[in-house]
Amino acid sequence: MVTAEPVPGERLPLSRERVLRTAVAIADEHGIEAVTMRRVGDELGAEAMSLYHHVANKNDLLDGVVDLVAGEINEVVDALDATGPWQPVVRARILAARQVLLRHRWAPRLLATRASLSPQVVRYHDRLVGQLHDGGFSFDLAHHALHALGSRALGFSQELFDPGDGGSAGALPPELPSLVAMLTEVAHDDPGSTLGWCDDQTEFEFGLDLLLDGLERRRTGS
Repeated sequence: MVTAEPVPGERLPLSRERVLRTAVAIADEHGIEAVTMRRVGDELGAEAMSLYHHVANKNDLLDGVVDLVAGEINEVVDALDATGPWQPVVRARILAARQVLLRHRWAPRLLATRASLSPQVVRYHDRLVGQLHDGGFSFDLAHHALHALGSRALGFSQELFDPGDGGSAGALPPELPSLVAMLTEVAHDDPGSTLGWCDDQTEFEFGLDLLLDGLERRRTGS
């Protein structure tokens, strides 16, 4: 059983934060699919119906979980040294966000699918735009930069597709010879740094550095 927090002696009263932290603990151990109102209630020793005093429904629970993880990201990146040229500052910020997501590997997929705005995600992007502007970007160019970075701004790459079977060449039909040849040659052998079948640290930093280098050239007009 997942233990979201130690509860010595008398049982702590329910709160929205306890509910959300318990949901995160379940997702960390069993995956986001395991997070249900009943499961969270069981872990807290409470009836599922009692959770509705703190979260409106399952969607509100998932939105709150996203906000909690994004808040963890903000806490980490806000502690970084933000002085110096914009490019290493922004790069360090994004890689620090990725380290948080590697502790919650289910979070990227959830972040990519939520329809409502997370206040903590918005705050993260506000700080990022501020760092770009402080580094010499116009707000117009900073806007273009956010679109170019996409999910990479938060530390993960959205997959174009998942070929299944661990991404091996054998999972694809021979009618796709170029993809088969590519997957035969390419190996993702660092599972500890991977957030998706093709989103390992090497691939992530390769794409991130291409984007940051291109944005610097656009900023300077070179």
